[in-house]
Amino acid sequence: MQIKSHIDRHDLKPGQYILETLDRVPVIKRGMSPQLRNEILERNGYTCQLCGAGPGDPDPFNPNRRIRLHIDHIKPLSQGGTDDKENLRVLCSACNQARANIQTPTETARNLLARIRRASRSVQREVYEALKRSFGA
Repeated sequence: MQIKSHIDRHDLKPGQYILETLDRVPVIKRGMSPQLRNEILERNGYTCQLCGAGPGDPDPFNPNRRIRLHIDHIKPLSQGGTDDKENLRVLCSACNQARANIQTPTETARNLLARIRRASRSVQREVYEALKRSFGA
């Protein structure tokens, strides 16, 4: 049976659900091998491909929560997407939940953020201090 939520239909509010049909529809197979998941995480530098957040960073919408990384399908399975590596990317929990008000960085900024995240902590601190000097606290 098809049950829709605010994620599927924009006319529904969070927490609202609607039973669209009583017809039984086959469920899309979910699940990904741990090897494929690790390969995608490594390829994307363990960073969100939209905002550059990494695992354990504070959630921008809830400071009491930490970011978790998810493997996202660029073209959803429900729309004919596949589990091919080219259709997979890493997104943080905030971006994956399709929250608003997240400005996606440019491709250049995304690449730079990924390089900084892969650097050692001492290099990251050096970059942070340089940016702080340039832009102020």
